[in-house]
Amino acid sequence: MTETPHALSSSRTLWELLARRAALTPGRPLFLQDDRVLTFGALRTRAERVAAGLYGMGVRPGTVVAWQLPTRIETALLSFALARLGAVQTPVIPFHRDREVGFALRESKAEFFAVPGVWRGFDHTEMARRLGARGVFEAYDDLPDGDPSVLPPPPSDGTAVRWIYWTSGTTSDPKGVLHTDRSLLAGGSCLAHALRPSADDVGSIAFPYAHIGGPDYTVMLLLYGFPAVLFEQFALPDALEAYRRHGVTLAGGSTAFYSMFLAEQRKQPGVPVVPSLRLLAGGGAPKPPELYDDVISEMGVQLTHGYGMTEVPMITMGAPDDTPELLATTEGRPPEGMEIRIVDGEVRLRGEAVCRGYLDPGQTAEAFDEDGFLRTGDLGRLTQTGHLVLTGRLKDVIIRKGENISAQEIEDLLHRHPAVGDVAVIGLPDAARGELVCAVVEQRPGAGALTLAAVTAFLRAEGLSVHKLPERLEVVEALPRGETLRKVLKYKLRERYAGT
Repeated sequence: MTETPHALSSSRTLWELLARRAALTPGRPLFLQDDRVLTFGALRTRAERVAAGLYGMGVRPGTVVAWQLPTRIETALLSFALARLGAVQTPVIPFHRDREVGFALRESKAEFFAVPGVWRGFDHTEMARRLGARGVFEAYDDLPDGDPSVLPPPPSDGTAVRWIYWTSGTTSDPKGVLHTDRSLLAGGSCLAHALRPSADDVGSIAFPYAHIGGPDYTVMLLLYGFPAVLFEQFALPDALEAYRRHGVTLAGGSTAFYSMFLAEQRKQPGVPVVPSLRLLAGGGAPKPPELYDDVISEMGVQLTHGYGMTEVPMITMGAPDDTPELLATTEGRPPEGMEIRIVDGEVRLRGEAVCRGYLDPGQTAEAFDEDGFLRTGDLGRLTQTGHLVLTGRLKDVIIRKGENISAQEIEDLLHRHPAVGDVAVIGLPDAARGELVCAVVEQRPGAGALTLAAVTAFLRAEGLSVHKLPERLEVVEALPRGETLRKVLKYKLRERYAGT
C-alpha cells in the first residue's frame, strides 16, 4: 500500500488522515519526548481507547470539550481521541489564567474541561473549580480508557465545525475562531508542501500544542511520515540537548525562536548550535530582513518564513528554492487554493484553510466582505512573482498630523541598528499632532546606551522621511510578549506610556 503526501491530503477528516498514515507506516515514530516514543500506529490504537474512555464519561459527537494542557504526548492522544469521536474541542493555551479561561469556557459552553492539575506551580484544577467549569478532569499522565468496541463510527463530514480556537488576545477579549477538520487539513497541507520535508527529517514542536500551529504541524507529520520532538517547556540553552540528541533537522516557531537560536549560536561562533539542523521555519510575527541575513550567515542554515493567523493557519510560506532576496523581504507565496486580494492596501483571503467565522455572528459579519474574503487587518502588497510583502497593520498605522505612518517600516529600519535587539514602534496620543511616534527598544547585550538623537540620526541616514521620525524613545529590558509565539504585545506598551 503506497500513497503520496498529496494523495493523503485528500482525507476528509483528521482521523481519516491518521488512519491512513497508521496503515502505511505503523511502526515509524511520530512524537518523541524525553525518552518516550509514540508511533503512528500507537497513536491510532491508543487514541481509540481514550475515545472509548471519554465516551464512557458522556462525551458524544458534537459535545464541546475544552482542554488546557501543555505540549505532551498525552495532549496529542486526547486531541485525536476527541477527533475520533467527532466532539467539538476548544484548546486553551496553558499559560492563560482566570480571565481568558473563564471567557473561553463561558463562550464555548464547554461541557467538559481537561486540565493538567498542578503544572509549573499553578493549580489548574483549582482554577477550573473556581470558575465553575463543568466536567473537570485531569489529563496530564492518566487519560480515560475504554473498550473501542463501544464507539460509534468515526466522523465522515470534514466540513462540520469541530474546533474553537482563541485569538491571542493582544487587544481585549479573545475571539472564538471556528474551524473544521478540512480547514485545518488544508492549512497543514499548505505548510507541508511549502517546506517539502522528507521521511528522513526530524521536526520539533516547541510552542504550545493548544496553538493553531499544533494541528497545522501535526498534519505535516502525518502527510510526510516523519517525527517531531515535543517540548513541554521550551527554553534555550536547556532545550538544545534534546535537539542534538534526536537530530532535529527542522526547528522554529516564530521570529522570536529564530532570535533565540541566533543568540545561542553567537556564544560559539562557527560551531553549529544544532549540527543536524538544516532549516528554521515559522510565522506568526514579522521577520526583519536583517534577521534572515544573520541566520544564514552565522548559523549556516536556511530560513523560510510564512504568514498565518488563528483564522487562517497557513496563508503564505517561503519555499526553499526562493531566492535569498525573496526569502528575506517577503512572506512567501500562497499555496494553490488560497486567494489573496489587496483592497485599499488590506490583505483579504479566501480559501479552504480560512475559518468559518467566529462564535459571535456579529464578528463574523464584520470580518468577511461581500465576496466572502476574510478581512485580515494586515496591510501588504503582492510582487510580480506573486510573493506577499506585509507592510503593517491597519490598526498599527500611526496618524501624525493627518499623515499615515507605518510602524513596521520604522521597525524594519531600526532592526538594522547594531545596538537594537528588538523594537516596537507605537503611536501615542498627542494634543498637537494627533499621535506621536514612539520607539520602544530592547537593546542587544553589551550595547552602549541609545539616545533619541542617535536613533533619529540613524533613521535619517537610512532614508526615512522626516515626518516619520520618532519623537520619543523608551529603552526597556524586555518587551512584553505573549506566551505562545512570543509576539510583542503593543497594547501593553500603549497602556504603559500613554499619558506619561
